[in-house]
Amino acid sequence: MTPGNNGENTPSAPQGDDDPFGYLYEDGQAAGATPPGGGGGYGYPGPRSYHQVRAVGDRRPSYGQAQATQQYGQQVPQQQAQQPYGRPNPHYTAPEAQPGGAPVASPQYAPAGGGRGRGPNTKGLLIAAIAVVAVVAIGIGAAMLFGRDDDKGGEPEAGGKPTQAETVKPSEKPSKKPDEKAELPKTDAKALKLEGGTTTASEVPGAKAAGGVYVAGFDKVGAQVTWTVDGIPKAGSYSLRVNYGVPGKDSNATILVNGKKQTRPLTMDNFAHAKEGDWENGWTNTWAVVQLTKGTNTVTLTCDQSNLCGTTGANIDQMWLVEGTHG
Repeated sequence: MTPGNNGENTPSAPQGDDDPFGYLYEDGQAAGATPPGGGGGYGYPGPRSYHQVRAVGDRRPSYGQAQATQQYGQQVPQQQAQQPYGRPNPHYTAPEAQPGGAPVASPQYAPAGGGRGRGPNTKGLLIAAIAVVAVVAIGIGAAMLFGRDDDKGGEPEAGGKPTQAETVKPSEKPSKKPDEKAELPKTDAKALKLEGGTTTASEVPGAKAAGGVYVAGFDKVGAQVTWTVDGIPKAGSYSLRVNYGVPGKDSNATILVNGKKQTRPLTMDNFAHAKEGDWENGWTNTWAVVQLTKGTNTVTLTCDQSNLCGTTGANIDQMWLVEGTHG
């Protein structure tokens, strides 16, 4: 092959035509086809050339494309012009290239909630909804359980059953504490059994017994008073308390419990520091330990030959018991 010679099979363009590929359209001219747009070109009558300028985006069919959809000036049916599936259609014209067509915006798709994208947190919303329902249910239950009718002062509704708090009434007297000691017996002089010349009197003021009554005449041997004590809770040692009066001088007496003489006598000293002969200011009290049995006991104060009561004398006011061995 030499310069200027393109081979025997390549037709050369006629003089005066600037389209080197005009031979491609020669068959269309021979078949009598009409070129698009009424122009010409190689193989078609007219001054058309492939050097015509197009605007950017112009998708009008090129030379020869009209022939794919027309045959001798007739429109080829649509199903004949379709291409096999998966191959581009050479005759497709974009909507924006159509006369009067407008650009079509591409649809926007939101990511699906069930994919890996950040869709709506349906699990969190479900948990929050369940929590709200639970709180409401608990509030309603508490209101039904503890609610009271303020207008009726907490009384139950008609036909309803009273609550446990309404059925429990406070006791009239408070119960004793577990460590609280039971009160032990106490007596006045007029309740004592008098023997040996003793008698009751009220001339000396200051006695604490009811009516100011006390036992007088406890100033000679053989004089005695006896107290019958009921309700001793248990056997053991108790403190016997005695309120008495002396005329400014010390005195004492013998103690008998259930007829048995106690080891130590009952001391009745002048603890009030009254002047001798002053019975009114000689009132005071003393104590001694006694052994008692459970239930009923007898406690006797007697004036023996060895006691000071036979010469000094004493007035007996009250007697009571205290649990324990303390004064």
